[in-house]
Amino acid sequence: MFGDLRRSRRIAYTAAFIGLITVGGWISVPFVPTPFTLQTFFVLLAGAVMKRDAVIPAALYVALGALGLPVFHNGVAGIGVLLGPTGGYIIGFIPAALIAGIACESISPARRIAGLATASVLVLLCGVTWLIGSTGMAPAAAFFLGMIIFLPGDAVKTGAAYLIARHLP
Repeated sequence: MFGDLRRSRRIAYTAAFIGLITVGGWISVPFVPTPFTLQTFFVLLAGAVMKRDAVIPAALYVALGALGLPVFHNGVAGIGVLLGPTGGYIIGFIPAALIAGIACESISPARRIAGLATASVLVLLCGVTWLIGSTGMAPAAAFFLGMIIFLPGDAVKTGAAYLIARHLP
């Protein structure tokens, strides 16, 4: 590892983004069936900064929470959280980080923004799908409560992740 700046940077960013995604879970507004949090923002920011390597902190975040570390929203933990109504969103962080990261490897601002937006919507779609399966909620209700109400906030998170990442190395 000594002298390998890329590897050292990947390790440092991984630790930082696991911490930021965790902190983003504490910044939440209670809502039923899932709370509003800043976790998605930090997943998108990880993709914009770490590129495709952003899948590493996203996957480790999910694994750490499943193993019982209190990293999920408001300090909850365990496999039960992943099996509950919020599980789909959390699992969706992994493919979303990869999609955002691959898109942000492009030099085209339009592709970067489109990739971040796609990743954000993917988290919501994973969440809605899981919400239907885990709660038995009607698809229309799950779509409204699990996606539509989150779209304005996620649009802001997507824009913020893009703008902040533009100013980072």
